[in-house]
Amino acid sequence: MKKALFTFFVAGLFLMAGTASAQCNPEQYTNTCIPKLASGFNFLKSYKIDGQAGAKTKVEYSYVFTKGTQYMINVCATGDATDGIIVSLFDSNRNQVASSKINNQFISAIAYPCNTTGIYYIQYTFDKSAEFCGGSALGFKR
Repeated sequence: MKKALFTFFVAGLFLMAGTASAQCNPEQYTNTCIPKLASGFNFLKSYKIDGQAGAKTKVEYSYVFTKGTQYMINVCATGDATDGIIVSLFDSNRNQVASSKINNQFISAIAYPCNTTGIYYIQYTFDKSAEFCGGSALGFKR
Protein backbone atom coordinates (compact mmCIF):
# COMPACT_ATOMS: atom_id res chain seq x y z
CA MET A 1 0.00 0.00 0.00
CA LYS A 2 2.82 2.40 0.87
CA LYS A 3 4.53 1.68 -2.45
CA ALA A 4 1.30 2.42 -4.35
CA LEU A 5 0.86 5.76 -2.55
CA PHE A 6 4.49 6.65 -3.16
CA THR A 7 4.13 5.81 -6.86
CA PHE A 8 1.02 8.01 -7.19
CA PHE A 9 2.80 10.83 -5.33
CA VAL A 10 5.84 10.70 -7.62
CA ALA A 11 3.65 10.47 -10.73
CA GLY A 12 1.70 13.51 -9.52
CA LEU A 13 4.91 15.50 -9.14
CA PHE A 14 5.90 14.71 -12.71
CA LEU A 15 2.45 15.71 -14.00
CA MET A 16 2.56 19.02 -12.12
CA ALA A 17 6.08 19.73 -13.41
CA GLY A 18 4.87 19.18 -16.96
CA THR A 19 2.21 21.88 -16.62
CA ALA A 20 4.54 24.52 -15.18
CA SER A 21 4.90 27.71 -17.17
CA ALA A 22 7.83 28.15 -19.51
CA GLN A 23 11.06 29.25 -17.92
CA CYS A 24 12.70 32.53 -18.75
CA ASN A 25 15.64 32.18 -21.12
CA PRO A 26 17.29 35.63 -21.02
CA GLU A 27 20.39 34.38 -22.87
CA GLN A 28 18.56 34.62 -26.20
CA TYR A 29 17.72 38.26 -25.51
CA THR A 30 21.22 39.23 -24.39
CA ASN A 31 22.57 37.75 -27.62
CA THR A 32 20.07 39.87 -29.56
CA CYS A 33 20.92 43.04 -27.63
CA ILE A 34 24.69 43.08 -28.12
CA PRO A 35 24.65 43.87 -31.86
CA LYS A 36 21.97 46.53 -31.28
CA LEU A 37 24.36 48.85 -29.44
CA ALA A 38 24.63 52.14 -31.34
CA SER A 39 27.49 52.71 -33.73
CA GLY A 40 30.70 53.64 -31.96
CA PHE A 41 29.84 51.87 -28.71
CA ASN A 42 31.98 48.95 -27.59
CA PHE A 43 30.34 46.04 -25.81
CA LEU A 44 31.21 45.74 -22.09
CA LYS A 45 28.78 43.37 -20.42
CA SER A 46 25.42 41.69 -20.88
CA TYR A 47 22.74 41.36 -18.23
CA LYS A 48 20.04 38.75 -17.81
CA ILE A 49 16.63 40.05 -16.80
CA ASP A 50 14.55 37.32 -15.16
CA GLY A 51 11.53 38.55 -13.23
CA GLN A 52 10.57 34.96 -12.40
CA ALA A 53 7.14 35.25 -14.07
CA GLY A 54 6.32 38.37 -12.05
CA ALA A 55 7.55 37.16 -8.66
CA LYS A 56 10.38 39.73 -8.75
CA THR A 57 9.55 43.42 -9.07
CA LYS A 58 13.10 44.43 -9.97
CA VAL A 59 16.44 43.03 -11.06
CA GLU A 60 19.54 45.06 -10.21
CA TYR A 61 23.22 45.02 -11.11
CA SER A 62 26.11 47.37 -10.38
CA TYR A 63 29.02 48.52 -12.50
CA VAL A 64 31.84 51.02 -12.05
CA PHE A 65 31.47 53.88 -14.53
CA THR A 66 34.42 56.13 -15.41
CA LYS A 67 34.34 59.91 -15.75
CA GLY A 68 34.62 61.11 -19.35
CA THR A 69 33.04 57.95 -20.79
CA GLN A 70 29.62 57.69 -22.41
CA TYR A 71 27.64 54.54 -21.65
CA MET A 72 24.71 52.96 -23.43
CA ILE A 73 22.32 50.40 -21.95
CA ASN A 74 19.75 48.74 -24.18
CA VAL A 75 16.92 46.31 -23.47
CA CYS A 76 15.66 43.44 -25.62
CA ALA A 77 12.58 41.34 -24.94
CA THR A 78 9.90 39.34 -26.68
CA GLY A 79 6.86 40.80 -28.36
CA ASP A 80 6.65 44.55 -27.87
CA ALA A 81 10.00 46.33 -28.14
CA THR A 82 10.78 46.17 -24.41
CA ASP A 83 7.76 44.18 -23.11
CA GLY A 84 7.34 46.75 -20.33
CA ILE A 85 10.89 46.35 -19.02
CA ILE A 86 12.25 49.68 -17.81
CA VAL A 87 15.97 50.24 -17.27
CA SER A 88 16.89 52.94 -14.76
CA LEU A 89 20.38 54.10 -13.89
CA PHE A 90 21.29 55.30 -10.39
CA ASP A 91 24.50 56.92 -9.22
CA SER A 92 26.46 55.86 -6.13
CA ASN A 93 24.12 57.94 -3.93
CA ARG A 94 21.11 56.12 -5.39
CA ASN A 95 19.94 59.19 -7.30
CA GLN A 96 18.26 58.28 -10.56
CA VAL A 97 20.23 59.76 -13.46
CA ALA A 98 18.50 58.11 -16.46
CA SER A 99 15.46 56.00 -17.33
CA SER A 100 14.07 54.30 -20.41
CA LYS A 101 10.50 55.35 -19.55
CA ILE A 102 9.91 58.95 -20.58
CA ASN A 103 6.41 60.52 -20.57
CA ASN A 104 4.84 57.03 -20.38
CA GLN A 105 6.78 55.98 -23.48
CA PHE A 106 9.18 53.04 -23.40
CA ILE A 107 12.46 53.43 -25.24
CA SER A 108 14.78 50.52 -25.85
CA ALA A 109 18.06 52.23 -24.90
CA ILE A 110 19.49 54.97 -22.71
CA ALA A 111 22.79 56.79 -23.08
CA TYR A 112 24.58 58.39 -20.14
CA PRO A 113 27.64 60.67 -20.28
CA CYS A 114 29.45 59.93 -17.01
CA ASN A 115 30.75 62.98 -15.14
CA THR A 116 31.79 61.22 -11.93
CA THR A 117 33.67 57.94 -11.53
CA GLY A 118 31.93 55.54 -9.16
CA ILE A 119 29.59 52.64 -8.71
CA TYR A 120 26.37 52.94 -10.68
CA TYR A 121 23.30 50.75 -10.25
CA ILE A 122 21.46 49.41 -13.28
CA GLN A 123 17.92 48.53 -12.26
CA TYR A 124 15.33 46.73 -14.39
CA THR A 125 11.66 46.98 -13.38
CA PHE A 126 8.48 45.72 -15.03
CA ASP A 127 5.51 47.83 -16.16
CA LYS A 128 2.71 45.61 -17.49
CA SER A 129 5.22 43.08 -18.79
CA ALA A 130 3.81 39.93 -20.34
CA GLU A 131 6.88 37.71 -19.98
CA PHE A 132 9.02 39.35 -17.25
CA CYS A 133 12.02 38.17 -19.22
CA GLY A 134 14.63 39.94 -21.30
CA GLY A 135 18.24 40.80 -21.83
CA SER A 136 20.37 43.88 -21.87
CA ALA A 137 23.77 45.05 -23.07
CA LEU A 138 26.05 47.72 -21.68
CA GLY A 139 28.41 49.50 -24.03
CA PHE A 140 30.82 52.44 -23.82
CA LYS A 141 32.62 54.97 -25.96
CA ARG A 142 35.11 57.71 -25.14
